[in-house]
Amino acid sequence: MAIKQRNQEKFIEGKVIDSLTLEPIEFATITDLNNKNSIHTNKNGAFRLKINTGDSLAITFIGYQPKIIKADQHSVFAALKKGTIALKDIVITNSPTLNTYKTLTNLDLNMQPAKSAQDLLRLVPGLFIAQHQGGGKAEQIFLRGFDADHGTDVNISVDGIPVNMVSQAHGQGYADLHFLIPETVAGYDFGKGPYYTDKGDFNTAGYVAYNTKNVLDRDMVKVEAGQFNTLRTVALINLLDDDMKKRGTSAYVAADYLYSNGGPFSIPEHFNRLNLFGKFITRLDSNNTLTAIASTFKSDWRASGETPDRAVAEGYIANRFGTLDSAQGGHTARTNLSLKLVSNLGNGWSMTNQLWYSHYYFNLISNFSFYYYFPQTGDEFRQYERRDMGGYNGSLSKSVTVNNTTFTTTAGTSSRYDHIDPLELDHTENGQFLGYLQYGRAKELNVNGYIDETATTGKWLFNAGVRLDYFHYFYQNLATDTLATNIFNNVSQNAAKAIISPKINIEYIFNNQLQLYLKAGKGFHSNDARVVIAHSDAEVLPAAYGTDLGLNWKPLPGLFINTAAWYMYLQQEFTFGSDLIDQPAGPVSPSGRTVRIGVDLSARYQLTKWLFTNLNVNVARPRYLDSLKGHDYVSLAPTFTSTAGLDFRFKNGINGGISYRYLHSRAANSDYSLTARGYFITDLTVNYTRKKYEVGIAIENLFNRNWDEAQFEYTSLLKGETKPVDEISYTPGTPLFAKLKFTVFF
Repeated sequence: MAIKQRNQEKFIEGKVIDSLTLEPIEFATITDLNNKNSIHTNKNGAFRLKINTGDSLAITFIGYQPKIIKADQHSVFAALKKGTIALKDIVITNSPTLNTYKTLTNLDLNMQPAKSAQDLLRLVPGLFIAQHQGGGKAEQIFLRGFDADHGTDVNISVDGIPVNMVSQAHGQGYADLHFLIPETVAGYDFGKGPYYTDKGDFNTAGYVAYNTKNVLDRDMVKVEAGQFNTLRTVALINLLDDDMKKRGTSAYVAADYLYSNGGPFSIPEHFNRLNLFGKFITRLDSNNTLTAIASTFKSDWRASGETPDRAVAEGYIANRFGTLDSAQGGHTARTNLSLKLVSNLGNGWSMTNQLWYSHYYFNLISNFSFYYYFPQTGDEFRQYERRDMGGYNGSLSKSVTVNNTTFTTTAGTSSRYDHIDPLELDHTENGQFLGYLQYGRAKELNVNGYIDETATTGKWLFNAGVRLDYFHYFYQNLATDTLATNIFNNVSQNAAKAIISPKINIEYIFNNQLQLYLKAGKGFHSNDARVVIAHSDAEVLPAAYGTDLGLNWKPLPGLFINTAAWYMYLQQEFTFGSDLIDQPAGPVSPSGRTVRIGVDLSARYQLTKWLFTNLNVNVARPRYLDSLKGHDYVSLAPTFTSTAGLDFRFKNGINGGISYRYLHSRAANSDYSLTARGYFITDLTVNYTRKKYEVGIAIENLFNRNWDEAQFEYTSLLKGETKPVDEISYTPGTPLFAKLKFTVFF
């Protein structure tokens, strides 16, 4: 790596890697100890910094031992060793990745290792989830004043493969993350708001992107066992030796099996899930790296579903863990394939090309309203689909420094095609097919391109980008003589729409302890193909406009604070609806313009060498714009959430933490005549970790609180009732749940 001399100043280039895995470390901080200038490494672990001859560089990254290097060589190559976690290693600086939350992701993943894919979602400050139809169904997601259902307003991906599913049988944006094995996750990236040009559909409230490990630092086998006949086994095994790793080639496999009765429900869930994952990475030459991924998973479960408030009081079920329809439950399966080539083209140019493919199967039986629509046979229904989807992701970037300004230009394109056949909503009784409510096939194509320019000069960073998305929809109704058939009569089976999304971001760093940022941009969420085809006046790609004003601050060496005030306007909200007949898209329906304002606060503080604390507080005010005052509440949208915890790490290997999660009560319908009850839940984890093994215990709901994990407004009619009742239906949260684990490392 060459050093270009200019008087007493020069640009030094280098790379930072993990000493054990030899993998590049992204977001490591390089600080010139003479002038205190700092920069972060990029995703390839590389950096370029302007220094004076003879300066020393401090290289730090959370969870690694810091390193001091004299910058008097023609190249800098630093291999960092794992070490203790110290918040003093955090240095605030501008970054072309625009990830103002990267410090939080690095810290939280180290301090709070995820026990499940659901825990991985909870790592995002302010993101809450709810499971309401058995363990295998995708979680309901809440973020920034959004009830995002199962993903309508949160873009989720794993290794560049989209998780959200368009025109899904259960709901638009459905994001089933259960195929992800948490122990394989190397890191995650999240952003709030629609400010990122490389993120498209569903990126309104924000996005979450997970990356799996390229190389295992060690093999492991884990066994977990707990209450409710819960058993989980996990194994991660290297397939190639260290010599191959040193030559840039690595491969490993992972397997994860889970069985659980799912809690104290009168009808056991019998939740079974099997995940298999494999990853191969090889350096083709000094400039090209190829990565191949293959994974598959399947799950089966029964569910108690949502229970009307009156069901226990009026004796329809014995207690809150009873069920009114024992046929509820589901089956899902997903297979993923990915091939990715990362190329260094020289002279500051880099390129990424990825091809991916997924096959998905979904079969879910539910009953929300019981005998309201069909008094004789009941309202039980099945949502069923088979889906093939695939696509391409590509980007080309160039970084160049002119005088004291570094320009980073990125151009990208991607495409995605979904073929869903069949796509069904069926009327069932005791799990048996009675007839179609909707039945057809759908095809959906999304092609997009974007260009993004970032200029970093002195204390300033300026970023501007624009994104173009084009969608083509196709839906063919195959049902005859159903209640939904007339909706699709005399309409074209094809529709198309495009949308342009500009973004702008500005960062100003006062010093290595304080940064101010402003974000503004336009995003969108796509509508379901069935809605688009059935209603020519439907909003196909409703836009979201947002802005953030925030800061990152380190007032003390061991204290890191991120806070932001934000605003968002949405052209059309997507909310959950219980009507099985009138909504061609099933359970998600459009419902008008909304506006949200809010404040986010996250703080991380290291009290001693072994004791850490964290706090997240999120406040939002979501309202409909086209409704009368008092009737403008957004159903189920969170208005106040908070999480906090104490984490400890002793040198003798004892570690763990105690934490809470709090969701405030909020409106369950538009006039707030019904309330979705809040909760305060405490969890505890204690481990004893040594080089070769780990034992531990995890307790969820430590104080055994009665709480409702999910709640909805439903009009329902129970057997024997003469009049329907509009009220809250709930899924009870898990009571105290203790689980032991034993892990062997080798």
